[in-house]
Formats: sequence, C-alpha cells, structure tokens
Amino acid sequence: MPVTVTRTTITTTTTSSSALGSSTIVGSPRALTQPLGLLRLLQLISTCVAFSLVASVGAWTGPMGNWSMFTWCFCFAVTLIILIVELAGLQARFPLSWRNFPITFACYAALFCLSSSIIYPTTYVQFLPHGRSRDHAIAATAFSCIACVAYATEVAWTRARPGEITGYMATVPGLLKVLETFVACIIFAFISSTQLYQHKPALEWCVAVYAICFILAAVAILLNLGDCTNMLPIPFPSFLSGLALLSVLLYATALVLWPLYQFDEKYGGQPRRSREHNCSTSHAHYVCDWDRRLAVAILTAINLLAYVADLVYSARLVFVRV
Repeated sequence: MPVTVTRTTITTTTTSSSALGSSTIVGSPRALTQPLGLLRLLQLISTCVAFSLVASVGAWTGPMGNWSMFTWCFCFAVTLIILIVELAGLQARFPLSWRNFPITFACYAALFCLSSSIIYPTTYVQFLPHGRSRDHAIAATAFSCIACVAYATEVAWTRARPGEITGYMATVPGLLKVLETFVACIIFAFISSTQLYQHKPALEWCVAVYAICFILAAVAILLNLGDCTNMLPIPFPSFLSGLALLSVLLYATALVLWPLYQFDEKYGGQPRRSREHNCSTSHAHYVCDWDRRLAVAILTAINLLAYVADLVYSARLVFVRV
C-alpha cells in the first residue's frame, strides 16, 4: 500500500493513483500542453542538446567527462519514459509507485545536472584548447544548467503541501533522503583512492559510516518506490526515526575523526595543501589527494546537517493507517 501525506500526517491508504489530483491530463497529447508537461519537454530537450553537443566533438574523455555524459543521457532516457507513461496513461501499470517515482527522479536529476554543471567546466572544459570542441562543451554546460533548473522547478511544483495527498518521497524527509544518498555517492567518488584511509582504523570507520548510512537511506527510498513499507518487521515511522537518529550519531563521529586524522599532524595528517606533492599543478580530469580529503570533510558536514534536518522533520510527521 502506498504512503501518502496530508498536512503533517503520513497516511497509508489504498487509493488508486487515478484518484490523485493532478495538474497534468494523462493518456492524451494534451498532457504536453500542461505546465508540468511543458517543463518535462524542456528537461528532455536540454539534456538531449547537452549530450549531443558533447558527443558530436567527442569532448567527454576521462572520468569527469564520462560522468557528465552519463548524467545527461540517463536524465534524458528516464524523462522520456515518464513522458511516455503520462501520455499513454500507464501509471497504474508502472512497476514503481507513481506517487513517489517522478519526484524522486526529478530530485536526483536536479542534483546530477548540478554536479555536471560544476564538475564538467572546472575539471574538463577549462583544459580544452580554444576551438570548436571548447565551444560545444561550453554550450553543453549551459544546457546542463537549464536542465538543472527545470528539474529543480519540478521538485518545487510537485513537493508535498498542506492539504494535499501525495507520496512520502514528496515530503521534506523524502527529499532529504535523496540528498543524503547523492552526497554519499559523491563522497564515495572522492575516496575511491584507498590510500586516503587505509591503515588508519579511524578513517576506515568513517568509510564504514558513509556506507552504512547510504545503504539505510537507499533502503528507505526503495521501500517507498516499491510500495513495500508494510513489509518491515517494525512500523515504518519507527524505522525512519531510528534511521535518522542512527545516521546523525554515526556522521557526528565521522565529522570529528575525518578532519582530525586527515589534517592534524599529531595524527599523521597534512594540514597544508602546498606540502602535498601532487597538488602543486593543475591537471585535467584529476583531483589531488589533499583536495579530495577536504571535499570529503565538507560533504560529511553537509550530510550531517541533512540527517539532522531529516530527524527533526521525521519527528514532526504523524503516520496514520486507514
């Protein structure tokens, strides 16, 4: 059974998806003339133009270019699927909860496009020589920014509001779950080099914290997308509150230990970037170790704040089964 929210009350109901009020006319080409349909067309076009510009000149080599190309292609493909489902009126046959899937994807897509709009120009475009390839890459970055704004606008339009019945993922705690898992994925990318934490139990503990909290948040998201919240051995609200509290405690330890063992000389850390031998010059497609350590410390603080907000908002929600 789906999980829906009314005001500050989370309600489990058996209401079919067709009973939900929607600003989009489904099962008809008129769906594309509605505000949400037009917004999704903008998302589709901007991501298509972004990866087409880059692909036409082959300006996507290296891990950063590959990530950006994957982002634009993935967002284009899923947006196209959503449009087809809306046009054909196939929400009831879609394997995932339609109350939760579109806004979950829109939130992820906004974060994906935001990351590409920052990473691609700073780690790839600036190292390209002036010419056609650079011009196409700059234009692709502009369309990536447009896509990011379009996906963020969809999230703002479709998130839960007082008096509405919608999915858990449209609530603030649901959207925070998306942010938490996304930030964790970025952290994993920065710590892909095992030399940053190996042979130091405190730093290995931090990596375990990132992995454990990511898995728990991902499980919460998947349970909602699959309408499987009633399969838990404990009530779903208790699971959410316990998850948020545990994550806050774990991340608090990581926020202390990671900077301490990475930047304090007493614990074998390196406090100054200038002393790092591989940070003396800039290289395309490469982030030096000291910058990786700093990025992980900042992202750890961001995720801790997200989990604290998640805990506060989850405590304010009241769940009712009808």
